[in-house]
Amino acid sequence: MSERWTSDDRRKQLIRIGLMMLRTQPIHELSIDAVAGQAGISRGLLFHYFPSKRDYYLAVISAAGRRLLRVTKPDDSLPPEQQLREMLVQFVAFIARRRTAYISFVRGAAGGDDYAVEVYDETRAGLTKRILTYLGTPEVADAPGSREYGRVHAWLAYTEDLAIEWSGLPEGDRPYTSEALVDHAIEALHTLRKL
Repeated sequence: MSERWTSDDRRKQLIRIGLMMLRTQPIHELSIDAVAGQAGISRGLLFHYFPSKRDYYLAVISAAGRRLLRVTKPDDSLPPEQQLREMLVQFVAFIARRRTAYISFVRGAAGGDDYAVEVYDETRAGLTKRILTYLGTPEVADAPGSREYGRVHAWLAYTEDLAIEWSGLPEGDRPYTSEALVDHAIEALHTLRKL
């Protein structure tokens, strides 16, 4: 007897498959036929759940953004400076584990794909707001035009690029440990905030 899927269950399954495939290939290279095949459904049935390829890609990339926010959320009971450190440890680890997918996420946004830009911007804003809270300036989180917000937002881009470049090197060729990268990033943040 065949298993009956609810629409919601099937959509979640298809997004999960997309996220798994995203680990090794950019979003634009995900094959709808391969996704449907892995789910055991036809390509046409996939388009019953997602009206277009773009809608499917948006669902996958949105799930990737939510996952990043979820896995980088530190324990709320930690002191703010420890929350910042823990968030960065998880952020660097996430990029190192899913480097190809993460680069696809960043480059999709850099390439100007509207859906990728929107998801990337929302994810970056969520991380920036968290950091501002850990720094004791949660009111700045709602002031994206402020200098403080701009500095933290730009610092996050710097840290992200540093982690991408570092994680692309063979482990034996990395000039420092992930812990040293996090230490450097925190020091750079405090220095930038004094400018």
